[in-house]
Amino acid sequence: MKKTVAYLLKYPHLRGCMLVLACLLSVTSLFAQSDTTKKLKEVKVNASAMPATQLVVPSQSITANDFIHYNTFNVADAIRDFSGVIIKDYGGIGGLKTMSVRGLGANHTSVLYDGVQINDAENGQIDLGKLNVNGIQKITLYNAQPPNILQTARAFAAASILSIETIKPNLSAEKPYLVTAGVKAGSFGLVNPYLQWQQRISNKWAFIINSYTINADGTYNYLLFDGVTNTKQKRVGSEVAIQQIDGTLYWNDSNSKFNLRVNYYNSDRGLPNAVILYTPPPIGQKLYNRDLFLQGGYEHKWDNGLQLLINSKVSQNQLRYLDPQFPNTAGVLDQHFSQREYYQSAALAYSIKPNWQVSYAADLAVNNMNADLPNFRYPTRLTILNALASNLILGDLTLQGSLFNTNLHETVKTGTTTPDRNIYAPTLIATVKPFADKNLQLRGFYKYIFRAPTFNDQYYGFSINTGLKPEFTRQYDLGFSYLKSLSGFFDYLSLSADAYYNNVTDKIIYIPSLYNGYARNIGKVDVLGIDAGLKTQAKFKPFTVSLTANYTYQQVQNVTDATAAIYLNQLPYTPKHTLAINAGISKGAFGVYYNQVLSSSRYYDNDNLPADYMPAYTISDASVVYKGSVNHFPISLSAEVNNLFNTNYVVVQSYPMPGRSFRISFQITI
Repeated sequence: MKKTVAYLLKYPHLRGCMLVLACLLSVTSLFAQSDTTKKLKEVKVNASAMPATQLVVPSQSITANDFIHYNTFNVADAIRDFSGVIIKDYGGIGGLKTMSVRGLGANHTSVLYDGVQINDAENGQIDLGKLNVNGIQKITLYNAQPPNILQTARAFAAASILSIETIKPNLSAEKPYLVTAGVKAGSFGLVNPYLQWQQRISNKWAFIINSYTINADGTYNYLLFDGVTNTKQKRVGSEVAIQQIDGTLYWNDSNSKFNLRVNYYNSDRGLPNAVILYTPPPIGQKLYNRDLFLQGGYEHKWDNGLQLLINSKVSQNQLRYLDPQFPNTAGVLDQHFSQREYYQSAALAYSIKPNWQVSYAADLAVNNMNADLPNFRYPTRLTILNALASNLILGDLTLQGSLFNTNLHETVKTGTTTPDRNIYAPTLIATVKPFADKNLQLRGFYKYIFRAPTFNDQYYGFSINTGLKPEFTRQYDLGFSYLKSLSGFFDYLSLSADAYYNNVTDKIIYIPSLYNGYARNIGKVDVLGIDAGLKTQAKFKPFTVSLTANYTYQQVQNVTDATAAIYLNQLPYTPKHTLAINAGISKGAFGVYYNQVLSSSRYYDNDNLPADYMPAYTISDASVVYKGSVNHFPISLSAEVNNLFNTNYVVVQSYPMPGRSFRISFQITI
């Protein structure tokens, strides 16, 4: 097995397809057997789906049924309406899209894929634009930590957790397979066919294969303001060609379950440069990704209340950056990066009493990185994580706490490296239902965390910064949630609000430069914020009306030096106010949905000068959806308009966003 994994990591161009199909199809022949099942009479339930109750920590979710209502194409689109979330978007169908939660930056959010982190030791930021929603069942954002304490240790490490849950097989002996095929097409020359195959092998074994391709020229129009008038320009160099295949084998017993996943991602993306007035942007920049990972998990529950969770992962990410017009002596910049991770996690949870559960998790990760840069140091990082957690329910009071330990050891082939780190970080969470009306819950938490500098922070460029300090963050939160099922005109009402304060010490920021960008610590940052959300649904026969609204206030200030000119200035790219509204009306199989995101003004530099000012903007999307059937096969059709009013705006300075665009989609399940 070890030789096989090494071979696959050495030759990622095998695309993962042969391994996925060989593994799953061979298991089909080995384990296929006749099922002894009984057919139960179908029971139809007519009820409104209420949002999940927030029991311990602030959380927000979106399911696959709602993706089409939000004009969702990737994970970044799915979560852009969440309160406290700011999506940093460089524009275009293949543009980089990262998230910042509660003003802390992309490096403070862990992205879990079926419970295992998608890790990037090179830059620490996960490009959410690369994560397609095909095959995803649910996306949840947790602040502090997930409420279920049987987790990998990494799940306790970050300020927030974006948990992505994929579709699991739900088949029977009478219907042992399910095939879903679809295609999306539209502006920018987009063509996106996808296919999902679910197969029941026996009463315990099943597999799912998801695959898709995306091809687009990425060209779109935008307006360029020269100080007097707007001139129409064409954005080029955003073409994409993406292929991904993901295959997972599942085994379920009465008290145990096992899964084995292989995922391969291949993309060639154009990178349009910044738009600078009177300077034609260079074209031809390319980014090539060849990413492969193998992931397995096992969970077992004993009757005495003991639970075991084991996860393993090995991954290799290869990246090539090409700039054919770089202003150096060679006239070209062609850089290659590769990183590998070997990861093992084990966790135990035990119910001491029905109302008291404790858990312990230990993770071991080895990350290394190669690059063809001058004097590159080829770092290897050994990370050992330990998390001890407890969940105690005392009537209407729920208490949860954890103590997290991080031990880092780093080596390089040449030069010096960072000192070893051994850091402890506690988390305390409380939720209470103080009144007779149990629909109202009050909650609060404190969390102390740190983030280590990434490989790029320390070793990229010509100025090696091994003295870079880790970021330390203290989080404080106080809020409430209210969820009530109603029997009148409204089906339910969900309200939530949280006020929070984050204090960051030695915040790491990147200082860009044409030849020699570098990272440095800036001292202290204070974040004051409010997240608020409302969700409801009403019946106005024969129509059903839904409404969701999320508001965010964020004051993110540099408080390092009271005598400095930038003291109390808002940090770059952080609007103080954002509001997202989604409304829909449906009748039978048809639905019409409208989504609007409003962002207040912000600055792209910490100086907050008039020259750095970025105006407020409002973006509106709309969609028409039909969900029905043809010959008893479920189908869905949708027509979407993005940026309905053709607003000219930017999220990142000098990277114009697309104007009005269109997309249609068709899906059938057999």
